[in-house]
Amino acid sequence: MNLADALPSLLPRAIAWAEAEARRAAREGEPLACDGLALASRAGVGETERIRILVVDELPRPDDPALSDAVREAGFFPPETIGLTLGHAVFLRGGHVSRRALSHELRHVAQYEKAGGIAGFLPVYVRQVLEFGYAAAPLEEDARRHEADGFADSSAAALPGLFNQSNQ
Repeated sequence: MNLADALPSLLPRAIAWAEAEARRAAREGEPLACDGLALASRAGVGETERIRILVVDELPRPDDPALSDAVREAGFFPPETIGLTLGHAVFLRGGHVSRRALSHELRHVAQYEKAGGIAGFLPVYVRQVLEFGYAAAPLEEDARRHEADGFADSSAAALPGLFNQSNQ
C-alpha cells in the first residue's frame, strides 16, 4: 500500500477512530490533579480541565483492517510506545506511567489545541511521520523537548498529585 496515496481515504477514518477513543477516555478517564494541572500548563495546554488520563494494559488501536494495516506499515505504535494522545485524551500503558511520559503526552495535547483538535492535528502529524519517520517528526521532537526531566521513576506510586489513579 502506498500510504501517501491512501491518505485521502484513510485520514477521515483515522479521525473518526481517534474521536471515538477520545470520547471513551472522556467518560472513563481521570482528570488531572493539582500537580498534573501545573505540568499541563507548563507543557502549554490551555484547557487543562478537559484532559482525561486513562491507564490501559494496551494502547488503543484501530479495528478497521485498512487503517490497521496502514498504522503497522507506517510504524506507528512500536512495542516500546507507552503513551498515546488523542485530543485531550491521554492513554498511558500501566507499569510505564511517569511524569516524563505524562509531560510528553501533555505537550501533544497542547499541539492538538493549537491545531484546532483531532481533525486539524492528525493530518499534519501523519504526514510528518511519513516524511521524517516517527523519531524525527517535528511534533515528536517538540514533545521530547518538553518532557519533564528528572522524573525517571515509572512506578505509578511515585505520581501522587498528578491524577486520580483509581482505575489501576
